[in-house]
Amino acid sequence: MTTETIRIGTRGSRLALAQASEVRARLMAAHALPEEAFAIEVISTSGDRILDRPLSEAGGKGLFTKEIEEALLDGRIDLAVHSSKDMATAMPEGLAIAAYLPREDVRDVFIGRTVQRIADLPLGAHVGTASLRRQALLKRLRPDLRLSILRGNVQTRLAKLEAGEVDGTLLAFAGLKRMAMESVVGEFLDEETFPPAPGQGAICIQTRDGDERAAGLLSPVADPRTAVELAAERAFLARLDGSCRTPIAARAILEAELLRFHGMILTPDGARMHETRGEGLAERAAAIGDEAARTLLAEAGTGFFAGWSGADGWRAS
Repeated sequence: MTTETIRIGTRGSRLALAQASEVRARLMAAHALPEEAFAIEVISTSGDRILDRPLSEAGGKGLFTKEIEEALLDGRIDLAVHSSKDMATAMPEGLAIAAYLPREDVRDVFIGRTVQRIADLPLGAHVGTASLRRQALLKRLRPDLRLSILRGNVQTRLAKLEAGEVDGTLLAFAGLKRMAMESVVGEFLDEETFPPAPGQGAICIQTRDGDERAAGLLSPVADPRTAVELAAERAFLARLDGSCRTPIAARAILEAELLRFHGMILTPDGARMHETRGEGLAERAAAIGDEAARTLLAEAGTGFFAGWSGADGWRAS
């Protein structure tokens, strides 16, 4: 194995650093390398700096990856570690997702300031979340709630909750678990009725396309099951042209060679929802996701997403 330092690029949040450290630990174990063989390079992204407005207004998913991808393209880093749900479906030319780590629990969780469950929130309670998908799903469960955008990393959001700015918030359990913060969880949300974002719970590693050194490093730590599940979910997202402007949920589960898929689209106010299910062989993962998206597009009609303006909210077509 090469003695050159392996440079891992990541955002600087506590969660992002935990994910990069997990990648490093797995690579150390797989190749019997010391920690000194790796350098974790923190790269500030637009998504980390823009906190005064929703991501849908600022530019969407690429805000959390653009600067890291630029560092990868120009050779400042060798590997880029991302949360898969932050990744746009179209890769910049010259880059590729080379591996996924084994997927963590995909469920969302509710964290309340004074109550443990969503059902226990008083009428008109204030819940903050940066996710349009979570807002839309929550509106379906509790139309009476007052919802607002809550930006910032996990620690920032929890601090705002503790300060009383909101009565509750929703987060991905995977991130909390990776930071050993499971104790803050109030309620786990059922993934059948509250399905996750495409890619939720999965760490992906991006490399330069054709980088054989990186491919050799990552091969022993790559999880094939997660790769199959994400192939379906990302194909679903790609066909729907999904971004932070559109509430989209998807969950693919691979059991043996059978892949089961559940996809959902909603209007941001939660008033309209369409969902579909499918299954098939693992080798057809991308096709299963794509077919599910086509089904929903046909069912919902071409104007379903056109009514969402991003900055102004939902305007019915």
